[in-house]
Amino acid sequence: MNSVWLYAGIMVCSVFMASLAQMLLKISANKTYPSKIREYMNGYVIAGYGLLLLSTLVTMIALKKIPLSWSTVIESIGYFFVFVMGCVFLKEKASKRKILGIAVIFAGVVIYLI
Repeated sequence: MNSVWLYAGIMVCSVFMASLAQMLLKISANKTYPSKIREYMNGYVIAGYGLLLLSTLVTMIALKKIPLSWSTVIESIGYFFVFVMGCVFLKEKASKRKILGIAVIFAGVVIYLI
């Protein structure tokens, strides 16, 4: 049973990598580039898609040991990661409604996994 929790942690790391990749792609999308090729071939985009590929591979490794029903629950932690990174990196506002929504999602994850 301990290895299941280890692989669940690996899955959480995969979700974090995917969330970070989304932030990199969003930062790139907010910038203006001199040409279309520079718009799609820059460090943010390459790193973002590279992290998405790595996240997919790590997810495949984690799914070898954790129950498939856990994967959708663990993936929802990504909403929390994106919310926090959006507030930190993109200076998005954290409204009470958003915080409540994230709290409900997080509580659901905890309840499901316990």
